[in-house]
Amino acid sequence: MTQVQKKKSGVDKFLSVVERIGNALPHPATLFAGFALLVVVLSWVASQFDMAVVHPGTGETVTPVNLLSREGLHMILTRMVTNFTSFAPLGTVLVSLLGIGIAEGTGLIGAVLRLVVLSSPKRLLTFVIVFAGVLSNTASEVGYVLLVPLAAVIFLAAGRHPLAGLAAAFAGVSGGYSANLLLGTVDPLLAGLSTEAAKIINPDYAVNPAANYYFMFVSTFIVAGLGTWVTEKVVIPRLGEYEGDEKPESIDRLSTQEKRGMLYASIAVLLMVAFILGGLIPEGGYLRDPETNEILHSPFMSGIVAFIFLLAGVAGIAYGVGAKTIKNDSDVMRGMAKSMETLGSYIVLVFFAAQFVAYFNWTNLGLILAINGADALKTMGLSGIPLMIMFILVAASINMVMGSASAKWAIMAPVFIPMFMLLGYTPEFTQTAYRIGDSVTNIISPMMSYFALIVAFIQRYDKNAGIGTVISTMLPYSVAFLIGWVILFIGWVLLDLPIGPGAELYMP
Repeated sequence: MTQVQKKKSGVDKFLSVVERIGNALPHPATLFAGFALLVVVLSWVASQFDMAVVHPGTGETVTPVNLLSREGLHMILTRMVTNFTSFAPLGTVLVSLLGIGIAEGTGLIGAVLRLVVLSSPKRLLTFVIVFAGVLSNTASEVGYVLLVPLAAVIFLAAGRHPLAGLAAAFAGVSGGYSANLLLGTVDPLLAGLSTEAAKIINPDYAVNPAANYYFMFVSTFIVAGLGTWVTEKVVIPRLGEYEGDEKPESIDRLSTQEKRGMLYASIAVLLMVAFILGGLIPEGGYLRDPETNEILHSPFMSGIVAFIFLLAGVAGIAYGVGAKTIKNDSDVMRGMAKSMETLGSYIVLVFFAAQFVAYFNWTNLGLILAINGADALKTMGLSGIPLMIMFILVAASINMVMGSASAKWAIMAPVFIPMFMLLGYTPEFTQTAYRIGDSVTNIISPMMSYFALIVAFIQRYDKNAGIGTVISTMLPYSVAFLIGWVILFIGWVLLDLPIGPGAELYMP
């Protein structure tokens, strides 16, 4: 016990340093505003020193554009609004979340989670909780606020340590952030940022929101399996018997109305899927490309965000009608409006992020850095798997002091995507590596937005718990996910498998 306590104390000291560093950072929106100003200044410095490079693809000379000139000032003033409104991730997140807001507001998402967890055999309980946690991250915060505390209650009711259930759910929801069987709001968001960054090299390049889907699909089972193993073999033995004051609670199964709602939602989803398949399977289907008859570059693929909205929205309304959780159209609008209420700070963040990305592109600094960086990496001889593993570790490290996946990617994508494109790797491949690094340290990062909430949940069962308790409990998951994901990633590269529909590993 003494050794365990010493380990906790060491973790506490380390996390205190990380927490102080994180708290010392300004608000992310302020950071982006500062970065935008820094780009303006650096554009002047680069132009003064004539930091020109030769584009390896076209042979043309790339020179820095000075934003402290008259022309630069005009660009900043006249394009400020369009920088914001045309920023790729903004519309995709808003539209996706509108549909998910309906499903969440009517109670569909909560009912699905309860059904999945409560209907599973006891011997598969841990796996189902981790698996449900992974699936729940499609719906943003619902996994944190619903499944994580529910998992603790379920484990306690099953005679097991509640913190083990909480840890298993948290590992799935947050550690499995880049694994899922479904597309969620983060997919179009990151794809939009990757598209903006890829345009530095190729103005016509577009990253599909489903670009990482194949890898995500397989990762779901890897994360669920590893999470189950860590829970059963590491966390539960370490926690021992629960001796707290909390008593087991009864968990209500779906009511008759909720079951009817699930039936209605299932029928609605089946009809939607039939509509989609009817437009994709037949030759010349109405969702295929009208000119080439392809699926990969079809209206269906480019309209993924619309289908996320429609599937979630229609299923949510059908559930609400069946379960009688909605009485009229106002209830539907209320769910959509509530989902938008949570986006106030995100919209503020996007405004400044959009200016930063636009300035970075205008100045050619991203292209210059990419070309110089690619040359430096070539000189080092670092490429292929070692290069990508190093990139994964960099992303995982940055995640410890900056929690937002989109905020980090908005900074990293304009530098690393063009750099890796020049080294022959597709933006989709680079994005996959980033998502691995971003996920594995979520569960041990105090900067993760729901970290404080997890601490509060744990303190319900252990009054003396703190940050060190969370970290010492979740660290085995983080290490296991990192090792497992890197092994999967290496295998994927060696087999040269596509990581998503139309998404290859290497540039053509």
